[in-house]
Amino acid sequence: MTYVIAEPCVDVMELSCVAVCPVDCIHYEEGVDRMLFIDPNECIDCGACEPECSVEAIKVEAELPAAWQPYTEINALWFTDQAGARAKLDALKPISA
Repeated sequence: MTYVIAEPCVDVMELSCVAVCPVDCIHYEEGVDRMLFIDPNECIDCGACEPECSVEAIKVEAELPAAWQPYTEINALWFTDQAGARAKLDALKPISA
């Protein structure tokens, strides 16, 4: 089980979770990404990030609402295929005009 960053982070990217992560498993490319991503292989399930997220975008994978399930794949994919993860995110939540 790991933590997942989901929809409320999209186009918000409130960074307080990054500062409290003891293993630096939350990543993004500044100026490119629309949200933050948790590396499921680095996350130690400590939960430090969850209460720090002011938009409540971070959840334990098993507790994600059904509508947010695709974010589990998007978070993991970003660490092997950033372009693919960005494309899936854009398809799921298109950029607002």
